[in-house]
Amino acid sequence: MKSIEKQFGERLKELRLARGLSQEALAFKSGMHRTYLGGIERGERNPSLKNIAAIAKALEVSLSQLFSFEDWTSDTGGSFNK
Repeated sequence: MKSIEKQFGERLKELRLARGLSQEALAFKSGMHRTYLGGIERGERNPSLKNIAAIAKALEVSLSQLFSFEDWTSDTGGSFNK
């Protein structure tokens, strides 16, 4: 099962590409560095709630749309549903 970070990153990339935005353009719109955004997309970074909200605003989506991806179960037995 993919980690929540990996799933979030894949969803972020999906939404970014659907809007025809480069990583650089989305990073500018959301007020963060392109390499940081790339790390989020690869599931290597764990963004803060503040950064997640900035990304959603830049993509013009709700937080629930940004988190609309497959169910996951963490290594500690927790779960997250759509």
